[in-house]
This record gives sequence, C-alpha cells and structure tokens, in this order.
Amino acid sequence: METGLLHLHSLLRWIVLVLLVVAIFRHLTAGNRIFNATDKKLGLFLLICCDLMLAIGFYQWFTGPLGLKNINLLGMKEVMSDSIYRFFAAEHFAGMFIAIVLVHVGRSFAKKSTPDTVKHQRTLVFFLLSLLIILVSTPWPFREVGFGRGWF
Repeated sequence: METGLLHLHSLLRWIVLVLLVVAIFRHLTAGNRIFNATDKKLGLFLLICCDLMLAIGFYQWFTGPLGLKNINLLGMKEVMSDSIYRFFAAEHFAGMFIAIVLVHVGRSFAKKSTPDTVKHQRTLVFFLLSLLIILVSTPWPFREVGFGRGWF
C-alpha cells in the first residue's frame, strides 16, 4: 500500500504542476478579461488535487519510513543533521504545506467581490509563489534528496 500511495502522490504532483501552470498562464494573459467559470473551475480542480495530495502526504509522513517513524527511531537531532532525512521530515513537509496554503489563499480571491483584473492579479501572485515553493520542495531525481527516485 505504501508504494501505491507513493506513486499516487507522485502522479498528483504532475497533475498539480500542469493545473498550476495552466492557471498561471490564464491569469497572466487575462488582461481585462472577466474572471469566468473556467478560471473558477480550474482553481477548484487545482485545490482538490492539492488537498488530496496533502492528505496522502500527511498519511505518508505519519506512517512512512522517512517521516515521524524516522524521527522516533533516530531522534530529532540525528534526523536534522542528515540532509536527506531533514528534507523529508521537515523541509518537504513544511514547503508543500505552505505551497498548498498559498493555493488556498489564491483560490479564495475568486470568491471575493473585487474587480476581475484584481482577482486575476492576486490569484496569479499566490499561484506563482506556490509554484516556486513546490519546485524547490520537490525531491527531483537530479537533486541529492531525489536521487534514484525517478520522475514518476
């Protein structure tokens, strides 16, 4: 089950990245266009995928070998002194949580009664910040923390 959840978590990573890039592109090129139903649905699908990925990530952190179990086994000092253990126990966890909070904040602007250009601008800023944090907090195969993990 752990392997299946890890693959689902990884698959959702790509879905979230695609949805986030599409949403950023739409808001970046919006100009004076109204904040329409497509923008709202895209934000909602992004939010659902992020929340699902967060729930799976929480489960993996609490039950998987690189989160809480590792901290309990080795101790916090040992985990924080190793860059790979620290990444999964703290940096990845905190970075992704912050990124998903930023997606929630960006999505919340779609519900406010502000001018459409302001909605697009504010949503764009929060989605861009979220994308940057996600890119930094992901264990990519070319990074030390993701070495041997693969792209999917």
